[in-house]
Amino acid sequence: MPGFYTDPQGRVRPIRGKGTSYVVAGALALGVVGSSGGVASIGGGAGGAAPAGGGTSSTQLRARKSDGQKAARKGDANAAWQRMGLRQLRRTARQQAECLAVSFGEVREFFTRTRCTSLERVLFAVTDGAGNVAAVSVVWVELPSDGDARKFHTLMDRHGSGDIRPLGSAVLGLADIQFTGLRYGSDRDGKRVTAAEAENATGNGFDHETLDAIAEVAAYLPPV
Repeated sequence: MPGFYTDPQGRVRPIRGKGTSYVVAGALALGVVGSSGGVASIGGGAGGAAPAGGGTSSTQLRARKSDGQKAARKGDANAAWQRMGLRQLRRTARQQAECLAVSFGEVREFFTRTRCTSLERVLFAVTDGAGNVAAVSVVWVELPSDGDARKFHTLMDRHGSGDIRPLGSAVLGLADIQFTGLRYGSDRDGKRVTAAEAENATGNGFDHETLDAIAEVAAYLPPV
């Protein structure tokens, strides 16, 4: 059974984790190669915004999440992170048609009965400019029909159902990260299901509510 926590709105919510953690291996350097090909240091603000971590009230976090989701819906990942007081250090993405080979648990069993038509995975590294870095895994799964997508979305959201493995992080240089699924967001648009997870990578770390909000913003991003 899932545990519970209080969200930024003051509501008691079930922890929507996958119930089985997955570790991504590597080592995070203080200078991470940015998506533009340069080196992005972990310092400075995110477009002038205050850090998303400590000192952020529930009301502020709720507003940032809403603004971030609006930007994500428009396909602007950089703006989405900025609304959260974050800056993207780097991302890596991969497309592949086979979902079965990279899934486990009941999610894998689902794919033995219903094959996905496409799969895209991405791994983001984002910073608050104060030395804290979060790793954000996002997967987009296309199913044969809206009905299949609804069933898959329900399964992904259920605690202990398994997961689709995040991308390996060697190209990002991320340290051993345990993706627990406890900070999780999802969305469905017709035949496509998006699921996102966020975990601390370096620094003192973001709190649970902030990581959960980061994942919920990432779940609104369209495929990259």
